[in-house]
Amino acid sequence: MNRDELVAFLDDYLQISTYPDKSSNGLQVEGKAEVERVAFAVDTTLRTIGRAAKAGADMLIVHHGMIWGGLGYITGIHYRRLKALMESGINLYAAHLPLDAHPEVGNNVELLRLLGIEPRGPFGEYRGLSVGFYGEFSEPQPIEKVAQIIAERLDTTVKTYEFGVREIKTVGAVSGAGAFALEEAHRKGIDLLVTGEFTHADYLTAIDLPQSVLVAGHYKTETLGVKALMEVVRTKLGLDVFFIDEPTGL
Repeated sequence: MNRDELVAFLDDYLQISTYPDKSSNGLQVEGKAEVERVAFAVDTTLRTIGRAAKAGADMLIVHHGMIWGGLGYITGIHYRRLKALMESGINLYAAHLPLDAHPEVGNNVELLRLLGIEPRGPFGEYRGLSVGFYGEFSEPQPIEKVAQIIAERLDTTVKTYEFGVREIKTVGAVSGAGAFALEEAHRKGIDLLVTGEFTHADYLTAIDLPQSVLVAGHYKTETLGVKALMEVVRTKLGLDVFFIDEPTGL
């Protein structure tokens, strides 16, 4: 498939231009003009680039690209990553907030679906747009059971902060560094915020609100969107696709 046709499909499907973002979303590094094999990964690192090149990928689609708000000095690790991409001819395509917020393949609708919940509406306002979703169980569930489901289905370590209710009916999902949605969750009566990471300051906010939180890992919560997008590229476009798993444990 022609690279520009693939990029146009992704830009439209993901609504790339809709979201104000620190990430420079879309085609970040131009490579081969024809794309037959596409690698998917959460992060742009020398390891993911190297594995993509070794497996014969023509494009690498990631959640975390290498250009955030424009190019600065091309030195150090930035030079090494760019050099690896250009020497291999791999196109680099990034979708950060657009992949968090997508209503079909986004990280946050996929997090809710892991729990058997269909999204009811947007949640997690960031710069004027919602990047997460919320939904509810048909019957309240103990927070321990919710944690167990996430831990097993994401193959991750889960930490719960039981500062609010323990019988969970409503769930809001904001993957990665989603604790900015703590106060919104409390204000909207959402029983549990599911996110990826939690800081000391986040803990203090949650305990004072109070708001129950489930933390499942920044990396793990953001594997879902790229994997779901990978299946769209495979089924709709007929391209050869594969996922590169490089967990950070964080």
